[in-house]
Amino acid sequence: MDYIREYKRFVNSYYLSEGVRITAGILLPAIILNHFGLLIVGVVVSLGALCVSVTDNPGPIHHRRNGMLICSGLIFLVSLATGSASPYPVLLGLVIALFCFLFSLIAVYGSRAISVGVAALLVMVLNIDRSYRGWELLQHSLYILAGGLWYTGLSLLLYGFRPYRLLQQALGECIMGTADYLRVRADFYAQGVDYEKVYREMMDQQVRVHQEQELVRELLFKSRSVIRESTQTGRTLVMLFVDIVDLFERIMTSYQDYQALHAYFDQEEILPAFRGLVLDMAAALDEVGLAVKSGRPSAPDDSLHLGLARLREQLDSLRDRRRTPDNLEGFISLRNILQSMEDIETRIQTLRAYSTYDKRLLSTAQPPIEYERFISHQDYSLKQLTDQLSGDSNIFRHALRVSLATLAGYLVSKLLPFGHSYWILLTIIVILKPAYSLTKKRNYQRLLGTIAGACLGFGILYLVHNNTLLLAIMMVLMIGTYSFLRTRYMLAVILMTPYILLLFHLLYQTRFEAIVLDRVLDTAIGSVLALLANSYLLPVWEHQKIADYMVAMLEKNAAYFRTIAAAFVDRPASRTDYKVSRKEAFVSLANLSDAFARMLSEPRSKQKRARDLHQFVALNHMLTSHIATLSVYATRLGPRYRSPDFMPAVQGILDTLGRARAILLDRTEPATPGPGGRDEEPMIRFAPALERRVTGLMRQRQEEIQAGLGDTETRRELSGLKSVTDQFRFIATVSVDIRKICGRIRQAPGA
Repeated sequence: MDYIREYKRFVNSYYLSEGVRITAGILLPAIILNHFGLLIVGVVVSLGALCVSVTDNPGPIHHRRNGMLICSGLIFLVSLATGSASPYPVLLGLVIALFCFLFSLIAVYGSRAISVGVAALLVMVLNIDRSYRGWELLQHSLYILAGGLWYTGLSLLLYGFRPYRLLQQALGECIMGTADYLRVRADFYAQGVDYEKVYREMMDQQVRVHQEQELVRELLFKSRSVIRESTQTGRTLVMLFVDIVDLFERIMTSYQDYQALHAYFDQEEILPAFRGLVLDMAAALDEVGLAVKSGRPSAPDDSLHLGLARLREQLDSLRDRRRTPDNLEGFISLRNILQSMEDIETRIQTLRAYSTYDKRLLSTAQPPIEYERFISHQDYSLKQLTDQLSGDSNIFRHALRVSLATLAGYLVSKLLPFGHSYWILLTIIVILKPAYSLTKKRNYQRLLGTIAGACLGFGILYLVHNNTLLLAIMMVLMIGTYSFLRTRYMLAVILMTPYILLLFHLLYQTRFEAIVLDRVLDTAIGSVLALLANSYLLPVWEHQKIADYMVAMLEKNAAYFRTIAAAFVDRPASRTDYKVSRKEAFVSLANLSDAFARMLSEPRSKQKRARDLHQFVALNHMLTSHIATLSVYATRLGPRYRSPDFMPAVQGILDTLGRARAILLDRTEPATPGPGGRDEEPMIRFAPALERRVTGLMRQRQEEIQAGLGDTETRRELSGLKSVTDQFRFIATVSVDIRKICGRIRQAPGA
């Protein structure tokens, strides 16, 4: 791991900015009011700020503002309701169950609504043991409301100073995520490569890139200041995002038959040279990402251009020494990869240029005009909520699960002499997720993080006795906690535990040994209850839902292919249609990969048809990569080779994907092998005229090579047509394999 790069990545990230903002928003009320002798009031105001900070997720500023204002009003009402019920244990238990159900059910309205629900449950939990009455209760709730409004104002004020800062940080993170994806792809060129491991890492990284792209899409296309105000900075950021998405697609197009390449060239130094240059490109992308994050221009660098020139010389030398009719296809593949790398290098230089915010670069820019088609809109109607009131709804099941688990936690806390209801319930609420795999992971991280953090807290309190120094250490721990909370949960818990321990020590001067022991025991109780609830209370397993992702994947890949293939049979689709179909295919692939990864984290008995599903995911990744490769040829070679000869191949591929989809939906019988126990080679069946043209050119070119002829018209014609036809062949073959695997999945026991 490059620790310097990771350090720069972190200090320029919006996660650190968020950690500093939240820490300031929470601490300042307590510090200021303590100066006037109102520490208790300051702590309650800070509590309100803490709750609202939960909803201050990255996103368009008007979404953040609305979420924080709604949350402020909601925590005021929840504080009143919880305080009113707290003297009556039975009533309080009912309030806990009801609030946990309602505030978990609003997850149907999206991630920001989930955060609002968590904030409401947080203020409920922290008010359970309060015994306020009448005006005192109202006053306490008003202080919480004031804290929420204070944090909202602080967040909006900081945004006003640097309105593009969050967007730059998110965009830089997206660029660096693409660099990580490119770095994984470089492993395909390593000797002794573990293909299954690389595919798994590649799919995991693609999910992360998709999440980063979606965040930037939200920030760009839902922010009026970027879209409707033609500022130089806003337009440049739009173009940076458009180009990095195009670059990500171009990286995917570099897919080849790597096993065949290793068979051809493992005894040569050419594949390690390709790998080294790919890693250099990833490092260059990292540098651009850091520059965009920090708002400084990326320094010009021609090392990639020189590296490409050396690689081309090395490839030409190898071709002159080793080329034969038998390895001709291997050299064609290497040349195609080199052309892709040259295009990627050009795009990296374009990103470097955009990072200077030079307005002259915008004169030829073509940002997407119909940006509305690239974003999704959340339905906030009441019907959206009431439609979830069914046992078939995963959100309803999760809400009921949280409600029953927290009620059980509350009862256990009343039965045990050492149980603290607020900490047990908080543990359940934080750990319990809709997916078993996420709950299991959070459970492990929460418990181990609490134990490790307790040891750290013991060490700090044992060594440090100065309260001013303890306060400074607590502030550092707070910044670390809120900086890592969204990315490295276990590390956040390790930092959170001593921070809370120091807070209690500074406020109440109690014996910290008792506090730590109580926290560890309460965390263990909450963890056990959360895991039991997720396993036995209306559980939902990924194998029950993954078919929906599979069907969506086939639909989006078919639409993506149809859009690209139009350039070879009719006329190319519009730029916007092409980009929308690409986005939807990439999103579906990321969703499918994520669902499969979650399934692998579930108990082995629940991993139904895991091997076949893994093959389905890998085949669809290959299919998307080949379609993306075809899109490059569609722009460059579509007008030259446009012909009715492609129509049978296009229709055959679409029919095959449609049949695979129908098999998954139980609308047709599983595919059966053709004569001889296997299907015919798809392209022979789909496009015989194309195959005859390519075969004839290949034979003619091999004769020219034996005759010592170099650059000929046959070579140029073969290079273009074979590149296009190969992609159609790959797509056809993968489509047939997908249809077969769908048949096996359908016929599997328990399917």
